[in-house]
Amino acid sequence: MDSFDVDEQEGRDVWRALLKTIESKIVLTDSGQGMLADALPDYLWARTDGRIGSLMTLINRGCSLAIRTGEEVLTQGLLDTIPVDVAAEETRLGNAAAIRSGQKKARTR
Repeated sequence: MDSFDVDEQEGRDVWRALLKTIESKIVLTDSGQGMLADALPDYLWARTDGRIGSLMTLINRGCSLAIRTGEEVLTQGLLDTIPVDVAAEETRLGNAAAIRSGQKKARTR
C-alpha cells in the first residue's frame, strides 16, 4: 500500500479523516476529540511517512505506554519515546524538516 500523500489538500483531508477515525476508537481516560487529527497531524505524518502500518504501530504502542504510565493521552512527548519501524525512522528527520520549513504539511488548514 502506498503512503498517504499530503502534497495536495485532498490528501491532507484524507489523512485528517483517517486520524479522526482512529481517534474515535481510542479508549484512554484523557483522550478527546482532536487528540490526533487537530493536535498531531503533521507530527504523525512525519513520524510515519504517511504509512498506515507505521501509524498503527505508533498509535498502538503509544496507547499501551499511555496506560502503563498513567498518562492516558497520546502526546508528542510520549510518542517521541516510541520507536516505530526502520523505514519510518529513516525518513523521520527529513519529514520533520520538510514540515518545519513549510515544504510539507498534513494539517488541513
